[in-house]
Amino acid sequence: MRIRMLPSTFDEGGAFSSKQHFQCIVINGNVALDAGSLAVSVTISERSSIRDIVLTHAHLDHIAGLPLFIDDLFPVLTEPIRVHAIREVIEALETHIFNWRIYPRFSELQNRFGEVIEYNEIFPGTEFDAKGAKFLPIPVNHKVPSMGFLISDHDSTIAITGDTAEMTEFWDIVNEQKQLDALIVECAFPNEFDELSTISHHLTPRKLRSELEKLERNCPIFVINIKPAYRTSVVAQIESLGLENLSILEVGREYRL
Repeated sequence: MRIRMLPSTFDEGGAFSSKQHFQCIVINGNVALDAGSLAVSVTISERSSIRDIVLTHAHLDHIAGLPLFIDDLFPVLTEPIRVHAIREVIEALETHIFNWRIYPRFSELQNRFGEVIEYNEIFPGTEFDAKGAKFLPIPVNHKVPSMGFLISDHDSTIAITGDTAEMTEFWDIVNEQKQLDALIVECAFPNEFDELSTISHHLTPRKLRSELEKLERNCPIFVINIKPAYRTSVVAQIESLGLENLSILEVGREYRL
């Protein structure tokens, strides 16, 4: 499996920054997990190949690029963009984004080839296919209804938490897997923001360490979703944990797992 986290933030010289305001991971070059920076950071090849978008939840940093991505492709789409999401996320998109006030309701529009968006409702514990990759949605503990995922293809299996706080069900299901080639886990705030992390349902390095004690598989672990304003502190605190398999997922780098 190939994964690449798309850049969303740029430094004063116009180069990719390790700080990330938006979240989007491209899987095998043809599926997007979340769509925060999808419209602005995909390659030409990815733009022409990605027609399946899997959403963890409806917060802006995970969906911001979706309207623009569809808008850019609207005249040339020969098949609809398939949005795979739980019912609450689909309803949030139709109510608050694709409502004609914020952006056109693409579900009511067609180009000369037909529909340009298709919603595929997903359900916790029910696996679905997107371009040959199998996704198993697992509820996680965030402020709004949110899914983590087990993702498998013919080569490997990975687990992604999405945004979350402390949880149990996710780890129970991950620990049942015979094969786990990587874990991608969030860690948003530094330890000194413990109260804020609790209110917003995110992890700190201290809480991350406690969560990883629930993991019974030995595999590379990559951290994402570090709040850009606190990145330096979070990275330093993660490094101080001294966990052998734990590292920060590099922006723009393609990993083969």
